[in-house]
Amino acid sequence: MTKLLLSLHVLASILAVGPITVAASMFPRYAKPPAPGDDGPHDHDLRTAAFLHKICRGYAVVGIAVPVLGLATGAQMGVLGDAWLVASIVLTTIAAALLMSMVLPGQRELLEEEGEGEHLSGTGTGTGAGSGALTVAARRSAAARLAMTTGIFNLLWATVVVLMIVRPGSTTGA
Repeated sequence: MTKLLLSLHVLASILAVGPITVAASMFPRYAKPPAPGDDGPHDHDLRTAAFLHKICRGYAVVGIAVPVLGLATGAQMGVLGDAWLVASIVLTTIAAALLMSMVLPGQRELLEEEGEGEHLSGTGTGTGAGSGALTVAARRSAAARLAMTTGIFNLLWATVVVLMIVRPGSTTGA
């Protein structure tokens, strides 16, 4: 049973968290508007940004399986009190909180500022005629902050992966 739970936990991690980390990392690039007067090539594409946001939202729901299966695996292995697992649980909780409180809302705000928010919910045309409350410079700054926050989110997950593999102080073998 332990091998089955561990296999499902690893598969859920790869198939749920992997797409979130990639899509969240790509989002700021496509949501950031070009600098005023910049006529050169740029990656600003709100349809792509909206699609990446949709991926993040959908896989965030599926990603709930990762800690559930992880806790079940840890209980089955009898390691729930081990320091490496407790640290992983804490980091996973922080990563989930960061995703739900900063990454997803930050993505949504950038899309809504340019009118894609209505497009995401199916209530508008997605023509880019948003409220315009933020200047281009403010949207560019928000995209940069979102990129940094997403980087922290990804580093948390990378740390959890290393802890899961190395299991410092574990007596169950590595």
